[in-house]
Amino acid sequence: MADLPTYIDGYGPVRAFAGTVSSLIPPKRPRSPVEPRHTATLTDAIREAGLRSGATISFHHHLRNGDDVMRQVLMACQALGLSNLHIAPSSLFPCHASLIPFLEDETVTRVTTSYMNGPLADAIKAGKLRNPAVLQTHGGRAYAIESGQLAIDAAFVAVPAVDKAGNLTGAAGPEACGPLGYAMVDAAHAEHVIAVTDHLTDRLPRICIPAGQVDKIVRVKSIGSASEIVSGTTGRVPSANGLKIADLTAQLIEASGLLRDGFSFQTGAGATSLAVAKALEPIMQANKVVGGFAAGGVTGPLVQMHDQGLFREIWDVQAFDLKAVQSYANDPDHHAMSAAHYASPARKDAIANKLDVMILGAAEVDINFNVNVTTTSTGRIIGGSGGHADTAAGAKLPIVTTTLTAGGFPKIVKDLACLTTPGQTIGAVVTEAGIAVHPSRSELAKHAQAAGLPVLSMDELRALAAAEAAPCNPENMSTRIVAICEYRDGSVLDVVRL
Repeated sequence: MADLPTYIDGYGPVRAFAGTVSSLIPPKRPRSPVEPRHTATLTDAIREAGLRSGATISFHHHLRNGDDVMRQVLMACQALGLSNLHIAPSSLFPCHASLIPFLEDETVTRVTTSYMNGPLADAIKAGKLRNPAVLQTHGGRAYAIESGQLAIDAAFVAVPAVDKAGNLTGAAGPEACGPLGYAMVDAAHAEHVIAVTDHLTDRLPRICIPAGQVDKIVRVKSIGSASEIVSGTTGRVPSANGLKIADLTAQLIEASGLLRDGFSFQTGAGATSLAVAKALEPIMQANKVVGGFAAGGVTGPLVQMHDQGLFREIWDVQAFDLKAVQSYANDPDHHAMSAAHYASPARKDAIANKLDVMILGAAEVDINFNVNVTTTSTGRIIGGSGGHADTAAGAKLPIVTTTLTAGGFPKIVKDLACLTTPGQTIGAVVTEAGIAVHPSRSELAKHAQAAGLPVLSMDELRALAAAEAAPCNPENMSTRIVAICEYRDGSVLDVVRL
């Protein structure tokens, strides 16, 4: 990571974090006691909202790789002759390859998001977006919206079900997707909120966004497919090395002293991270530990642990699979949380700050525990922080799980291709060869060694990785910046170049 100037290509100064809840702008809703108005088409809704070229419009990713609302909205914007739009989706997936033409004709010229992969990410890496994309953390995005730094002209909410009063939920409908945690922040602060749904009903089992925060409702033929929620890393089966890492990680958690009554826990979306939950289950049962809550991005394994009485509650910002969707619809102890409640750096009560253990993945980890989950070692954009940096900063013990190598390249490296999460916020790195504990956590290292766990240094792990795979030859990158990677406080951590 090279030293960064205060100003990057005229994009503006690195933002200072105010650091207090009082710095947040109160929600703009509810505006009126009247019910939101149903509008015939997306074109009508966009016209009536008064959107102009250059507007900022937001979307959420609860349908993950099944979303089709963003494409429909941008088609309507294009038909109206709107251009130079700034889109601010909470995440982007391979299904959003359909947006590439909107970059090419400059219907869209700016993108702010927390995660992106697939053909659209490749197009941005190739320079098809006029301005550098901005990659935020999930908590950083919520803070930027609540503080007014990311001002949204219109939020388009893909909604699985809407009731007669205009309340919105992800807990019902043919494409039920679970809590609408990312859209909650947008709906509370956007100038206009347009709900896009394919299912109207008399009654909702749960309400994610109240009618008082909604301006217009548009019914379309389809919002997409909830069956594609299980996609990418969430749909993979862990390898033999991944299972070994999961077992070591569960043993490290047991040795840490944090596994006690009231224990709180979250896993990332990677296959190995998810396997840790299964490995931890028998340990909790053997120790008769009942956790206070599990959190996430929630998966089937976490739901199963809750159903078995291993966690009293679940706090959920989005569902990673259909078992989590069903649990949210039916279980009163399975709570929705907004992205701000989940991880905003301005909220001391954020769930991320109450985590005992957080399990994280990595594309690369350097010898100083810095983590890259944004690009491959060759610089291809494959993700972004999402909640990675947020939960690493908040949890008592953030653990990175990774194999030594992948795809013929080492994952423990001297220098990262891109910095996503600072190493000082990481507690330990677990690989199939052993565990590296951050130097600032000497007590954890002692506990791990006393438990008979293989504790190694990062230099030793790097040497083992290098012995298994040759380092990659980074591509020659131009001076043009195609993406800016922000930390959760809005400061710039790194950039991605063409």
